[in-house]
Amino acid sequence: MRCFYSSDLDLDLPTNHPFPKDKFSASREMLLQHGVLKPEEIIDVKQTDLHVLKRVHDGSYLSKIYHGALDRKEQIALGLPVSAKLFARCATEAEATRQTCHAALAEGVAVCLAGGTHHAFKGRGEAFCVFNDVAIAIRDLQEKQPGIKIMVVDTDAAQGNGTNSLLKDDPRVFTYSIHVGHTPGTLNKVDGNMDVETVRFVEGDMYLKQLFNTLASALDVFNPDLVIWVAGADNHSNDLLGNMMLTVADMQRRDDVIIRAFIKNRIPLAILYGGGYNRQPDLTAKLHRNTVASAKKIAKEFGKG
Repeated sequence: MRCFYSSDLDLDLPTNHPFPKDKFSASREMLLQHGVLKPEEIIDVKQTDLHVLKRVHDGSYLSKIYHGALDRKEQIALGLPVSAKLFARCATEAEATRQTCHAALAEGVAVCLAGGTHHAFKGRGEAFCVFNDVAIAIRDLQEKQPGIKIMVVDTDAAQGNGTNSLLKDDPRVFTYSIHVGHTPGTLNKVDGNMDVETVRFVEGDMYLKQLFNTLASALDVFNPDLVIWVAGADNHSNDLLGNMMLTVADMQRRDDVIIRAFIKNRIPLAILYGGGYNRQPDLTAKLHRNTVASAKKIAKEFGKG
């Protein structure tokens, strides 16, 4: 099972910043140290070409990020300091997701050890999301296979509003999201094909029942050639921003059922990290590691590991 990564994914942020700046390298080290992945299964990537980004984002917005030219309101909405370095880092993340999706189509399952930046819009970023790697990967796939049918399954605790905005009215794409309903400071939501709202501070049993029932309904109406899963680690009860109350065991159950369902039914699956802002410093990286470990184990069961 191939996983896509770059040492340039960690962010240079103040120590009190809510974004876990080194979760990418930390989860990679955990995966290697625990023997989940072999070094040769982790593919190093470089930043994607500018024309790939321009399929989704305005040239003026890309220039603003590169030159650090966001105004104060845009800067606050994004939540990250902008510069050419951030541009290169996020273009690399987009490339990791792009390659993950192509590998998943070819091999049945693949993982991006990052990605899921679902709050990025055509001309703006929000909530730590600079470039929308999901939409970028989908437009790249459509360039090569115009008729491909792609489902985005988003179990991050927040709705993928940017993804929905960028992919709306495209009959080849189906967006499914299960997320917390209204919370203080909720980002503006954009309707997708199937939006499932949970109550704030939803607990594991209720969440999992709601997830499995509604995701099955989505698959009744859309038969994808590829699923891009934004997993999310912010469902955990100790997350700063997620407003859900799932335990580690609940999240393990979520991962196992989703991964097994797609692999067993021979639906190619590209897995992305999504968000995670746990109060316990290492737990975000551990939750991401657990998702990859589940994918590796289940893929091996079906001869795809």
